[in-house]
Amino acid sequence: MQTAAGSGFGRKEVRKMEKAMQKGQMGDLPLEELDQKEQELSQRLLRLEAMEKEIREKEKKLKETEKAKKQILLRLSPSLWNEIAKWADEDFRSINGQIEYLLSDCVRQRKKG
Repeated sequence: MQTAAGSGFGRKEVRKMEKAMQKGQMGDLPLEELDQKEQELSQRLLRLEAMEKEIREKEKKLKETEKAKKQILLRLSPSLWNEIAKWADEDFRSINGQIEYLLSDCVRQRKKG
């Protein structure tokens, strides 16, 4: 069975091999087969490390774009503020998040029609 990383070994097989190596039971396998399995595991580890690095870079870029948000001063009547606050509470958002959601939704609707 192929795993997501592309190796022929799944987690169960790797655990079995690790346990067998700890117990000294890998002597049954030919040395070439052990070398091949070790090589495949090393390659899988390199692929996983590369994927982890890529994920970290994407997270870093996302955080940078979030920091780049523009700030505006917005004046609202107390009654409108209270209504938005109630709505935000119902949607489990902050008031700022609710206002941003509403504006984004309006922009999406405008682009559709």
